[in-house]
Amino acid sequence: MTVDIGRFREAPSPDIEDTDATAGEQQKPPELVYGSAEEFLHEQLLPTYVRDVDGRAAKWCIEWYFHPEAVSRIEALWRAWEHLRLDGATGISVWFKDHADHHMHVLLDPRGPFYKCDMQKHRDPEHLEPNKAPAGWFPDVRTIPV
Repeated sequence: MTVDIGRFREAPSPDIEDTDATAGEQQKPPELVYGSAEEFLHEQLLPTYVRDVDGRAAKWCIEWYFHPEAVSRIEALWRAWEHLRLDGATGISVWFKDHADHHMHVLLDPRGPFYKCDMQKHRDPEHLEPNKAPAGWFPDVRTIPV
């Protein structure tokens, strides 16, 4: 039985010179496999990162895109995957260990971003409402001369 672990592939070593490239010519960045975080979620992440989502040990929301934290984490997973897929030696291991396992643990946690939702119904999360800090405590560093 063959298991498809995704589209990780061997990338040319940066130590090997490209004989077709002229000196000083910048290399074109590799093309993305997926055009969006949503495409990545549906075609790569969820088909390969399978868990029993029973609502007790793990939760998911079918309308995940209404959860800003989930969108940010899935976007981060996609971008890391696109970068690490080019490392044919340890890229997939690093992606799972440092990215997928970490972010999916947080996303699926029953007290995570989908804590109010279930597999059939989305419920808007309650957002944290902070007070503004006293003036001057957090100056805008963009306005401080270097």
